Amino acid sequence: MEPAALFGRFGAALALGLLVGLQREHAKRDEPEDLFAGVRTFALIGLSGALAAYAAGVLESALVFAAALILFGGFIAVAYFAGVRAGDIGMTTEAAAFVVFLSGALCVWGHLALAAAVGVATTTLLALKPFSKAFVSEIDPEDVEATLKFAVLAALVLPVLPREPLGPPPFDAVTPFKVGLMAVFISGLSFVGYVLIQFVGARRGVGLTGILGGIVSSTAVTLTLAERSRGEGGAVLGRALALGVVLAWTIMFGRVLVEVGVVHPALLRTAWLPVAAGGAAGLAWAGFLYLREHPARGEEEPARFSNPFELKTALQFALLYGAVLVVARAAQTYFGAAGVYASAVLSGMADVDAIALSMAELSRDGLDHATATRAIALAAASNTLVKGGIVLALGGRAIRGPILPGVGLIVAATLATAFLL
Repeated sequence: MEPAALFGRFGAALALGLLVGLQREHAKRDEPEDLFAGVRTFALIGLSGALAAYAAGVLESALVFAAALILFGGFIAVAYFAGVRAGDIGMTTEAAAFVVFLSGALCVWGHLALAAAVGVATTTLLALKPFSKAFVSEIDPEDVEATLKFAVLAALVLPVLPREPLGPPPFDAVTPFKVGLMAVFISGLSFVGYVLIQFVGARRGVGLTGILGGIVSSTAVTLTLAERSRGEGGAVLGRALALGVVLAWTIMFGRVLVEVGVVHPALLRTAWLPVAAGGAAGLAWAGFLYLREHPARGEEEPARFSNPFELKTALQFALLYGAVLVVARAAQTYFGAAGVYASAVLSGMADVDAIALSMAELSRDGLDHATATRAIALAAASNTLVKGGIVLALGGRAIRGPILPGVGLIVAATLATAFLL
């Protein structure tokens, strides 16, 4: 190996050790009893791993590296038991040291990208300790149970689902494995928002509620904030509550783009414009509401959501998605584009995710991209109108006024770009 390349690999091992050691050194200020190594020690650990790997290569014997690894493991064990005797039973720093040693070896073996990814991931996990503790404190036992049940469904049940269509047309559009996969995908996307809400806490203002809640369920945000506008203080914060609702609707359009892009990226070439136009219209109206009246922060409870990893929720979406696929395929077969549009409007009243995913799937199987795009736009417009109706039915006067122009603007922008451009 050329000296420059060799020095570069040893330098990468040193840098990874310094990175992790810097975080550990910083953490010493708060928990010195938990740490046996700082910047210099971790840097030396990274170099030790690199030297062990290099010596094994020079001597052409894997036993050299194995012996070094065992010796280093003995040092780690000594440090751990010394900590236990001092009353500290944690082994986070010891585990990090072991990772740095192996990452140093990866650098010498030429896996620099993997070593860098492992080092950065390790440092991030170490730094996230305060946030992870806060997150765990917000988790209920029901959340743990729901997540474990869903993990069983995703890891054990999903892989064995049949991958053949259910039957002749229009049931040939439904494959049990794909239906299950889409249910897992949507639940995972919603879980991102759920986790973010747990991280930021329960009281962060209605604007943030709309943004994070829209990832989970824009309908839930609409229901919660509309009902809140009828209670005490709703008249004063009507425009702020309207801002939260519109932001949730805007995030819904972003969800659609992600879903279509994951299932059938080619469809984005036509679908991005009307979907982005609807989202941009919502964002523009949210900006107008924000400028007109800056919402009070920390005065409203955000929408409360159940864990989206509930088995019941996943199964309900799977059934809805499968039904939409069958109806849309039948409508396409017997009524052409008009039938697809009608099914999109009807299904969009209940759920945009299902119709967006089904159109993306059907477009992969031959449905015209223009028809699929217009169907998604109609579903998004239909869903927005339904949520506007929820505000009209359940919201107070203070929220209805600011919301209604936004409904018209979003629907008009979505449909105009889908059918006129």
